[in-house]
Amino acid sequence: MEEMIRKDETVEDLQLNGLQLIQKKNGFRFGMDSVLLADFAEIRPGDFVVDLGCGSAVLILLLIGRGKGSRFCGIDIQEDACEMAKRSVALNCLEDRVQIVHADAGEAMNLLPSCSVDAVITNPPYGLPGASLASPVPERNIARNQDPETLHRFFLSAFRILKGKGRLSLVYPAAQMLHIMDELRKCHLEPKRFRLVYPRAGQPANLVLIDAAKDSRPMLHPMPPLIVYNEQNELTNELKSVYHIKETLV
Repeated sequence: MEEMIRKDETVEDLQLNGLQLIQKKNGFRFGMDSVLLADFAEIRPGDFVVDLGCGSAVLILLLIGRGKGSRFCGIDIQEDACEMAKRSVALNCLEDRVQIVHADAGEAMNLLPSCSVDAVITNPPYGLPGASLASPVPERNIARNQDPETLHRFFLSAFRILKGKGRLSLVYPAAQMLHIMDELRKCHLEPKRFRLVYPRAGQPANLVLIDAAKDSRPMLHPMPPLIVYNEQNELTNELKSVYHIKETLV
């Protein structure tokens, strides 16, 4: 195991069936948004799942830990991230279930057969051109910031590779919810469910979780709000259940 981990990396225990993730000590590190998305996504145990912009492959590992999906393909434009993700896959002995591909995720439609995928999951870059501060760490810039066509290419590829009525699940800033839904619909991915995430009761939502279906009729189902912290500044019981932490009795 020591040969698999480099000096500038750490190994994180995902608290799910012994699964572990290799991350850079000072690079881009996964956050709560990935955990919430893995919990939110409606993926069946036998599904073939593609992660567009997989980064460290944390979403894939979190899905496996929850018993969601059978086969996985993660695609990312960062060569170092893909190499690290492959080592995480090997660390967990999942090579027979997970393939990591170094490529532009927006080109997935040229890498995979049309209508071959049951579900797509993505935690796309949030930063809009000219609106986000640059990070001195190159990996963080790529993971956080998109070019003007990033979302369109991600969604067009998702449409092409998804089977009929296949699903795409994503997490995005709540303030850009209308923009992201409009981009989905342009690519014939109809938003079906959404859930707003609030840091605390009484504060504005900061994230939105969205589930869209290929070539589906318009019908949007709002879900109950998800609140992260209670008045005692502790994780709410629902968040504890997402993280598999024992709930607090009231």
